[in-house]
Amino acid sequence: MTVSDDASSWREYPPLELHPLLALALDEIVEHGYDGTSVRKIANRAGVTVPALYYHFENKQAMLRELLDHAMRIVLTHARAALDEAGADCTARLSALVEAIVLYTAHHRDLAFLDSERRSLTPENRAHYVARRDELESELRDTIRGGVQQGVFHTPHPDECGRAILSMCQGVAGWFRPGGPVDAATMARRYADLALATVQYQKGTGR
Repeated sequence: MTVSDDASSWREYPPLELHPLLALALDEIVEHGYDGTSVRKIANRAGVTVPALYYHFENKQAMLRELLDHAMRIVLTHARAALDEAGADCTARLSALVEAIVLYTAHHRDLAFLDSERRSLTPENRAHYVARRDELESELRDTIRGGVQQGVFHTPHPDECGRAILSMCQGVAGWFRPGGPVDAATMARRYADLALATVQYQKGTGR
């Protein structure tokens, strides 16, 4: 279960590589919610005994923790690769960052959906996940602040814009469907435009 460290093409999101039990746990949680999912249900779905499942994962909480950790490894790796490619220009950086997040959300909708289950984590696991999630929000916030300093973004509320844009991108998981009228790449570019509008981007006004 690996994530490419270089994300050589950050616009590409290959199929998930999950331990089979984690893949089934993901299906169960998406269908029934964390509270409605049990280790026994996952084991039955996998055709194994509960003790056999415990051999691989300590409990249901450990499976949720690993799934959320995997989600953050994917999106952060791609987001940072997008930023590296974009260079120093904050307009390009914000566009690339939003595209990367939307593409992740569109291609891995079930995994992205799990963000709503962070409330089910233990305090220790929630703190770990929130810290990783804050890394992504920090990339957005720093990029927006940089654009304000460059004079190309004119929002008076850069931090609030960062949170709003991240929530907007994550919301794609709730409605996007492959094979719909708009493909993931086109939607990602549209969301980049929406993000630029949110930060009050004005072309040609930078210092």
